[in-house]
Amino acid sequence: MSALPLPPATRSLGSSGITVSSIAWGMWRLAEGGRSAAEAAALVHAALDAGVNFLDTADIYGFNGTSGFGDAEALLGEVLSAEPALRGQMVLATKGGIMPPLPYDQSPEYLRSAIDASLARLKTDSVDLWQIHRPDILAHPQEVARVLDDAVAAGKIRTIGVSNFTQAQIAALNHFLGHKLVSTQPEISALRIDCFENGELDQAMQLGLTPLAWSPLGGGRIAGGDSARDKAVIAELDRVAAAKGISRSVAAYSWLLAHPAGIIPIIGSQQAERIAEGASALSVQWDRTDWYAVLVAARGERLP
Repeated sequence: MSALPLPPATRSLGSSGITVSSIAWGMWRLAEGGRSAAEAAALVHAALDAGVNFLDTADIYGFNGTSGFGDAEALLGEVLSAEPALRGQMVLATKGGIMPPLPYDQSPEYLRSAIDASLARLKTDSVDLWQIHRPDILAHPQEVARVLDDAVAAGKIRTIGVSNFTQAQIAALNHFLGHKLVSTQPEISALRIDCFENGELDQAMQLGLTPLAWSPLGGGRIAGGDSARDKAVIAELDRVAAAKGISRSVAAYSWLLAHPAGIIPIIGSQQAERIAEGASALSVQWDRTDWYAVLVAARGERLP
């Protein structure tokens, strides 16, 4: 069987020269349940101790439909304020461009205010990666690019990324940017495989973008999906997991890590042991036969 290369422990974030861990930790549920700053700090330390230095949040994390906008950033800001040295140990990413109750807003005025508000909540002078969370169809990419380039020039953000953008939207924004995109963040998992065949990852490789995979465990369905397709994928992941002595979730993370685009799975767990377990996926090596077996199960039909 043809073994695929082991993923590196670290990668470059696009062409930026910024070194990030090959697995990230996401904080969309950080502010849930009244978590204290001390408890949040323990999770940050758990991620860093596991070798995960790439931390991803967003201004809308914590929003429950009526309140909580900015809560996750604010909680992380408390952690950074209490332990300023932590900031230098992490590559900090956040996102903006969604403003409840509006769907999306990337007007120049709002983008400028969103970036400044995130920095204030995070209690930092700059973030390493700022991403447009979802595309605003009413925003001209040239105007968006101008605001983001200005933010880089002002030292507020180091690099620029997008999340949930189509290939055409990525190409249009990148065309107008002086500081080119370094990352794209689509949903990718063994249960969400569109990007493997629709050109998303091919474009990322062509443009040198680092793909960040949100919901790499299929929104929890990999833990126990109900459909025939879900069960088929789970069976293949379990077969490989049993052979390698790893958990199903580690198999799912490592399956993404084996792709040549350099996918970085974002661990969504807010449990220290699950973060550390996820980081162990970097030591798992796949072969082509097993990798394609998962893909075929996810497709629900044989490859052409």
